[in-house]
Amino acid sequence: MSVVIIGGNERMVYKYEDICKNYGVDAKVFAKKSGTIRKNLGTPDLLILFTNTASHKMVNTAVSEAKRNNIPVARVRSSSASALNDVLCEYCSQ
Repeated sequence: MSVVIIGGNERMVYKYEDICKNYGVDAKVFAKKSGTIRKNLGTPDLLILFTNTASHKMVNTAVSEAKRNNIPVARVRSSSASALNDVLCEYCSQ
């Protein structure tokens, strides 16, 4: 399973990747806008949006790409490690 995380704290990028690795999930993390997300997004199995820390433009771009490629989107207000654990626990158990 692969996941793309949009938003979050820049200092927590490695922590997010470690949490995903514990679930056996490959992760790409875009903590801040870097170039075009559209090209780097790919086709993950799940798109996680940390809405509290992502810019409005990043969220709109990511959601439009997800709709175009039929990728499920999980919107999470908090960008904490426990919030990411909760999302991965929910989606990995399905």
